[in-house]
Amino acid sequence: MLWLMRFSGFISAAMIMIVLSPSLQSFPPAEAIRSSNIEDKISKYSEQITNKENTVDRFSFRRASHFRNAAECSSLKLGKLSVCDPSLVHVAITLDVEYLRGSVAAVHSILQHSMCPENIFFHFLVSEANLENLISSTFSQLNFKVYFFNPDLVRTLISSSVRQALEQPLNYARNYLSDLLPACVRRVIYLDSDLVLVDDVSKLWNTNLGKKTIGAPEYCHANFTKYFTERFWLNSRYSRTFSGRKPCYFNTGVMVIDIEKWRRIGYTKRLERWMEIQKSQRIYELGSLPPYLLVFAGHVAPIEHRWNQHGLGGDNVKGSCRDLHPGPVSLLHWSGSGKPWLRLDSKKACPLDLLWAPYDLFGQSR
Repeated sequence: MLWLMRFSGFISAAMIMIVLSPSLQSFPPAEAIRSSNIEDKISKYSEQITNKENTVDRFSFRRASHFRNAAECSSLKLGKLSVCDPSLVHVAITLDVEYLRGSVAAVHSILQHSMCPENIFFHFLVSEANLENLISSTFSQLNFKVYFFNPDLVRTLISSSVRQALEQPLNYARNYLSDLLPACVRRVIYLDSDLVLVDDVSKLWNTNLGKKTIGAPEYCHANFTKYFTERFWLNSRYSRTFSGRKPCYFNTGVMVIDIEKWRRIGYTKRLERWMEIQKSQRIYELGSLPPYLLVFAGHVAPIEHRWNQHGLGGDNVKGSCRDLHPGPVSLLHWSGSGKPWLRLDSKKACPLDLLWAPYDLFGQSR
């Protein structure tokens, strides 16, 4: 725990204990390609991703400990685990070379803080090869499945953003979870790659969505108008989209999704429609977030803010250091341009980056 001692000069010991010790807290239609034929589909893109494959080979992660269920966990059926087992908690995360270190740390944190880690099933969304073996070697007994997301599905729909990283096709893979995941998966937690949990993911899984399709922490004090251009607000056909709604900003990096309802209503098509309008009208500036606000804002099941302490990566330009928001913490999210692994490696870490470090498995065994 030497890193905690170093950290004491930056933030109070009381806050550290709140963040790191959950026991001290009072937790009240586009075509997508399934993993079953992932190798055949990936081969079509081999020439495009050769360089990235070589980059993947340079990654080395230490093997994580095997996390076992507590005695009170519901027992799983003997034999090979089925993705359709009703006792499973489903978590979807993207795997991308640029954020791979963050994704591995996120998975590690989820397992470490779960009472029933063997009851978690991970759905990894990829657009490049060689990542499945890396996950298997790092987490030897992880329940997971890999799904290849075809970047060409969204290339023509993506418009330029304030930060180039927000324009990557894999950022839009979450729009297609209803197509990618097996039909028996009725609910899923979607998580970004630049976060860690310090609480049991089952508490987030058990969120009551009511009649809503998605749940997320909402921030109604945020200036909602800034997420759209003047052209959007001056066009009554677009601006009346929010008529009869009380829209609030929410961050799409942490969402609980009723996939069954999503499929039935066809929300993927609605998101695509707004992306098509954006290409010709330029009604927003910020990547994959605004279509979600247009479709869901005002119709989101609220989740406690503790489940998305976001913005720790600073803004989208400078990525400056940020403090925690007031209140308890269950999830730390480095949204923004500053990523903890990059700042730690450059010896320019922000104080809160040291809370991410214990989950980092990057590097050879020590």
